[in-house]
Amino acid sequence: MKSGARKRAGSEATLADRDPPRRFLRLRELALLTLALTISGAGLAQALYKYRGADGEWIYSDRPPDDGEAAEVRALSKGITKPQVYVSHRLIDRQIRIHAKNEFHAPVEVIVALDEMQNVGLPPAGQQLRWVLPPRSESELIRLDAVSDYLAPAVSYRYVWLPGDPRSKHTPERAYRAPFAISRKFRISQAFPSALTHVSADSRYAVDLEMPVGTDIHAARAGTVIEVASTNYRGGTDIGRDGPAANIVRVLHEDGTFALYAHLNWNSIRVRPGDEVERGEYIADSGNTGFSSGPHLHFAVMRNKGLRLESVPVVFEGRNATIVTPESGMRLTAY
Repeated sequence: MKSGARKRAGSEATLADRDPPRRFLRLRELALLTLALTISGAGLAQALYKYRGADGEWIYSDRPPDDGEAAEVRALSKGITKPQVYVSHRLIDRQIRIHAKNEFHAPVEVIVALDEMQNVGLPPAGQQLRWVLPPRSESELIRLDAVSDYLAPAVSYRYVWLPGDPRSKHTPERAYRAPFAISRKFRISQAFPSALTHVSADSRYAVDLEMPVGTDIHAARAGTVIEVASTNYRGGTDIGRDGPAANIVRVLHEDGTFALYAHLNWNSIRVRPGDEVERGEYIADSGNTGFSSGPHLHFAVMRNKGLRLESVPVVFEGRNATIVTPESGMRLTAY
C-alpha cells in the first residue's frame, strides 16, 4: 500500500542507485515500519501442504511435515492485484517532466525528493516536494527545464507515498455500527487504553472482537473499498513472519478516514476495490489470519497524518441510538 523508489532522469532516462539523504530515509523507514504491522502481504507467494497426521487425519499447513513424509503441495492464488502508485519521468525538448499515476480509489499523498541535479533550474537539489493525488488519476508533478544548451539535463530523485489525504478530519455522521450481524454480541478482547498488542499509532484505538472463524462481518460505516487481500490462510504470533499474512478489507469514508477489517477468513471476501458499500452490508467472514493468537476481528479507523497512519477513537451505536465506548472485556451488541 505504500512504497518508495529511487530514479534518475536524464537524456537516457537510466536508473541510479544512490544513497538518499538521511532525513528522507528516516521518513521512509518510519512509514514502512508503520505499514508493516497493518498492511497485508497479498502479493506474497504461498504454498499449502496437505498430508496425513499421526492418527490418519488430513492436515493442511503452510509448512511441510517435520518427519519428511510426502505431502501434496498446492500453489495458492495471489488474488486481487493490489493498487499501486507510480512516479516516472519523460525527457521532452530538453525538459524533464515528472509524472505520477495513482491506481487507488482514494487520494494518495506522495513526496518526491530531488537529489543530484545537472543543468536544470529550480527547485534546488535536496528539496522534498509533496502532493496529494486525486483517486484513479494521472498527474504531471513538475517540469525541470535545461539551463544550458550545451549539457544534457539530469536529476536523480526518490519518492514515497501513502493513501489518504493528510488534511482529512474524522467527522462521522453517527456512531459506528458494530461490524457483525444485528442482535449478535461478541466480547471485546482489547480496546483503548489496553495495549497488549496495540502499541503503535495505527493500532492505538483499534478494537479486537473475539468471534469464531466464519462469523459474518458487516460494514460499520458506508464507503468505498480501496484495498482487499483475500488469499492468505495462515496465522500465528510471530509478527515478522505472520504480520503480513492477514486478509483485510480497507474502506474509505466520506471524511477521508478509512476502516480496516483484519484477520478475515481465507477467500471469504465478497467486495473488490472500487465497490461502494453501505452501512451494515456483508463484506466477509471473520478468521484467524496474520498476526493473531486466536480467531478475532481487528477493527480500526485510521487517517493519514503526514505519511504515517494514525488510528482515531471510535464509538458504537447501542440500543435506541445510545453511544457505546468500547472497553476491554465488554460484550458488544450490534443494533
